[in-house]
Amino acid sequence: MRTFLALFFLLIAGAAGATERPVIAILGDSVSTEITDFMLPYGVLQRAGAAHVLAVAVEAEAPITMNTGLRVLPDFDTQTFDQRFPKGADYVIVPAMRRSAHAPVLAWLRAQADKGATVVSICDGALVLANSGLLKGRRATAHWATHGMRVEKYPDTQWLSNIRYVVDGKVISSAGISAALPVSLALVETIAGRDKAAAVAAELGVRDWSERHDSGAYAPQFGRNLNVWITHYTDQWFHAVQPVGLPLAAGIDEISLAYVSDAYTRTHRSRVLAVAPSDAPQASRFGLKVLPDRVAGSSAAPAAMLPALPGTLDQVLAQIAGTFGERTAHRIALEFEYAAYPAK
Repeated sequence: MRTFLALFFLLIAGAAGATERPVIAILGDSVSTEITDFMLPYGVLQRAGAAHVLAVAVEAEAPITMNTGLRVLPDFDTQTFDQRFPKGADYVIVPAMRRSAHAPVLAWLRAQADKGATVVSICDGALVLANSGLLKGRRATAHWATHGMRVEKYPDTQWLSNIRYVVDGKVISSAGISAALPVSLALVETIAGRDKAAAVAAELGVRDWSERHDSGAYAPQFGRNLNVWITHYTDQWFHAVQPVGLPLAAGIDEISLAYVSDAYTRTHRSRVLAVAPSDAPQASRFGLKVLPDRVAGSSAAPAAMLPALPGTLDQVLAQIAGTFGERTAHRIALEFEYAAYPAK
C-alpha cells in the first residue's frame, strides 16, 4: 500500500513526471543548519539514485555550517543554482535553521515555489516556510517543542500534531528531527516507486515510513519522562564540555555522520570535532565535501576519539548510554522525536 504522500503526487503529477531525473535542492545556511535535517534527506535520496540531489548554500563563498559546528562545501549557492537551473528545482528541502527569517532565503524560496517547486520542510524548517508566507492558509507540522509558539505566531496556518508529515498542495512539512527519514523515504517512493523506497528502507533498517506519529510521547510529563528531561539541565550544570574527535575519512556515510555529530552534541557534554588525515575536504559516500576541524596527530587534535561510526541511531544512542547514562540517551531520543529507543 502506497503512502499518502506518494498517492498525492501520483494524483497531481508531481516532479517525477515533469522531468526524467528531478532536481532536488537541499538548502543550508552558513550560520547554523540542523545537521540531521540536512544530511538524512541527502543520504536517503542519494541512495535511491533517482534524482539529481544538490547541496545549496544560502550565501556565496561560505560553507554550510551545521548546528554541531560541522562544515560542508555546497554544490552551489542560490545565485549559481538559479543560473544553472533557471526553471528552478523540482523539490527544495528546507532544514531547521537558526536564521529562520533571513530575507534572502525567504525570497529564494518564494521564487522557487513560483517556478513550480515542491517545498519540503524538515522539523522547524517549517518556521522558515512560515516566515516566507508559503504556509499561509495551509496545514503543516514541525517539532513538538515549538507547537505553542507556532500556533501563536502563525495563526494563519493550521498546525497539526500527531503526524509525521503533512502534504498540502506543493508544500510538505514534517515533524521533529527523526521525521527526516520517513518523509525522505516517502519522497523516494514518489519519485522512483514503492520497490525502490522499500529497498532503501531495508538498507537503513526501516519498516514503516507512513505518516503515523504520536507527538505527545516526547514532551516532558509528570510521572512519565520528567526524570529523563531533567538531564537536559544536569548534563549542562554539573559536567564540563569535553572535545571529542569524530573520525572523518573519504567515503564516510552522511547519515551516520549526522547521527553521531548531532546526538553527541546534544549530550551537552561533548564538543564534536571532525578529525581527518589531512586538512583537505573529505568526500562523503555520495560526494559531499566535509571540512575537517582538526588533523589527526596534530597538537590541536582532541585526545579522546569516538570509535568507528555506527550505522543507526539506535547504535549511537547505545554508545551514549554506555558513556553518559541511559537517561541522557533517552532524552536525546525524545529530542529527536524517536520512539524506537526505549526508556529504562
